[in-house]
Amino acid sequence: MYTLYVIPGSHACRSAMLMLEHKQQRYRRVEAITGLHPIVVRMHGFDAGGQTRTAGGRRTRGLRMGDRLGTVPALACDRERISTNHTIARFLDERHPDAPLLPADPERRAAVEEVERWANHTLQMEARRILAGAVVRDPAGFSRSADDGRMGRMLYRHTFTRRVFMPRLGPVFATDETVANGLMSTELPAMLDRIDAWIADGVIGGPELNVADFMVAPSLALILYRSDAMPLFEGRPALRLVDRLLPAPA
Repeated sequence: MYTLYVIPGSHACRSAMLMLEHKQQRYRRVEAITGLHPIVVRMHGFDAGGQTRTAGGRRTRGLRMGDRLGTVPALACDRERISTNHTIARFLDERHPDAPLLPADPERRAAVEEVERWANHTLQMEARRILAGAVVRDPAGFSRSADDGRMGRMLYRHTFTRRVFMPRLGPVFATDETVANGLMSTELPAMLDRIDAWIADGVIGGPELNVADFMVAPSLALILYRSDAMPLFEGRPALRLVDRLLPAPA
């Protein structure tokens, strides 16, 4: 059985969980405390997988610390330690060829990897920044609403803890309410158009799901923790993809 280190409600961590479930592999989930997770995974032998993240073109102190120490999701298999979804996907395909995450056809694989890179480097961070704006605008209200969602409780199990710590995410992701609202009104529609086009072309959202599907859907699900984001999603193929992989709670 694998061991997967995560933090609650993380879209990056949910990508790894979806990939393991797609492969029908059993795993034990270990939830680290959000904010302390880089230290926790480092203590368990992981690193940050060589990634260098930016937010709004900036390398904030919080991002630099995470990139030095460690990151989640972090997958343990016997003595092996695998960090980042990019590496986890290829590790799983090598060990479990059935239900491949990456297509065998070179042209199709290249198209899927293009979406995967964009989802990992652009969409994933912009989703964090868009969400952080709602946290800063109404910390108490968002802390209550984030108790349940498409990926469960957001970052912390208790509403009070979210109320105290989640507003501190703004500086980490170089965002505030104004920046986040600007991203949602201008960048999000363009990103959704791009995703819809990839679905129309059959790169994602097809009968056989792939790593790009599992990278895109959780980031969109994260944005949907903002109640005012739904009108931008309604009627779109992108929303149908999220509903397929991460349906809204009943």
